[in-house]
Amino acid sequence: MAIERKVNVLMVSTALQSHINPMLRFAKRLIPKGVHVTLITTETARDRMLGINNTASNTTNQEEEIQFEFFSDGLSNDFDRNKDKTTFVDTLRTVGSKNLSNLINDLSKTKGQNYSCMIVDPLLPWAIKVSSDLGIPCALLWLQPCGIYSIGYYWYKNPLVFQNLEDPNQEVQLPGLPLLEAKDIPTYLLPDFPAFGKEVMSEIYQDSDKLKWVFAMSNYELEEEIVKSMASFIPIYPIGPLVSQFMLGEKETNAVNMNLWTAEKSCLQWLDNKPDSSVLYISFGSVIVMSQKQVNNLATALKNSNKSFLWVIKPAEKGSEDEVPELPHGFLEETKGKGLVVTWCEQEKVLVHPAVACFMTHCGWNSMLETIAAGVPIIAYPKWLDQPTNAKLIVKKFQNGVVINCGEDGIASVEEIEGNIKEVMEGSSAVGIKKVALEMKEAAREALQEGGSSDKNITEFVNDLKNSTNAD
Repeated sequence: MAIERKVNVLMVSTALQSHINPMLRFAKRLIPKGVHVTLITTETARDRMLGINNTASNTTNQEEEIQFEFFSDGLSNDFDRNKDKTTFVDTLRTVGSKNLSNLINDLSKTKGQNYSCMIVDPLLPWAIKVSSDLGIPCALLWLQPCGIYSIGYYWYKNPLVFQNLEDPNQEVQLPGLPLLEAKDIPTYLLPDFPAFGKEVMSEIYQDSDKLKWVFAMSNYELEEEIVKSMASFIPIYPIGPLVSQFMLGEKETNAVNMNLWTAEKSCLQWLDNKPDSSVLYISFGSVIVMSQKQVNNLATALKNSNKSFLWVIKPAEKGSEDEVPELPHGFLEETKGKGLVVTWCEQEKVLVHPAVACFMTHCGWNSMLETIAAGVPIIAYPKWLDQPTNAKLIVKKFQNGVVINCGEDGIASVEEIEGNIKEVMEGSSAVGIKKVALEMKEAAREALQEGGSSDKNITEFVNDLKNSTNAD
């Protein structure tokens, strides 16, 4: 009788919390199906984890079967990667890729492991070639909606469709998607976006023939039409929503989220003292820094709306030149009892708290999936990258929220913000939006239950790896 060998999978991620956590959550789904996971990221992530007293040793958590490994991106610790993205991306592609390849070779020799697959981050498209050169089958974990993967594919294969995007009213119609104006297109595909963004996208599709699988963080039911439209040219397999298990009503066997910032515990205690569905939660993620005018307008709208709110304003990272705006003078005193402002929070736990009525978000895909899993309506306030497209999907496809319209300067007026808050929390659309949000929550849970659409895709992937491993 043949002995079934353990399936070993590599995951390679950038040192961003919004990229590492989906990888970890995917790993969480693979482990019970007999897969050992090694997650590899850059040393900057390890240094951040050590800085907030998290364990970051190169050891395996035996219960979780996740092994962490780290490679150098080729830059010193004091190099400002946010300020000089071009140098960072170039060095990561050249020096970092060699360091990653050497690390994997060393792991294969020292641990005697054969890897059945390497799952890569879309911000590291050069890792597809590293995988190919090492003879390891490659998969891409796409960290944005399936629709945006499709937009990028058409942009790369048929650029004539995207001419004249300098005109914000220029329209683009693609299969499975609502009619898009130029302002709805991911900003990294627009003419004025820095060249490095377009280069990364080009690399993803340039080497798409080297990918054996493309996985999506969402579930089939959420993006059914677009998944069907892609089936004939570049199939994509939804395996999510990739959120923590407790958000889906499952038992959390051991949390595997990686926190690169320290959350303030006071948030949940504060929410405990608020009535159900009474609090507006506001957070714009770990990267976006709002301007002073944006903060002023939002603060005024919050005061005028007279709603309870929990507002996350992340401080600038150590060494960063970003200037974090200040709250208007007297704002905290004037909203005392109504509002709480913190530097970071445990977002998933906040979203499932019964006191939370809706979420004002930048529309990062992680945040949107967490909101969907929680059944919470969305107030979209997008800025760049995939966020404008995600906001369009909220209104035209998902219908689980509203979108704040900004002026040409990217800043929403006090009246616009205030009006959207009232519409979602008490307006004529509030009941309908909440109903849709709860239906999406139920579909998300069913997708990852045994036999659900996402669970089936994960099982088929693992069986494919096992068959390949045992055939060698």
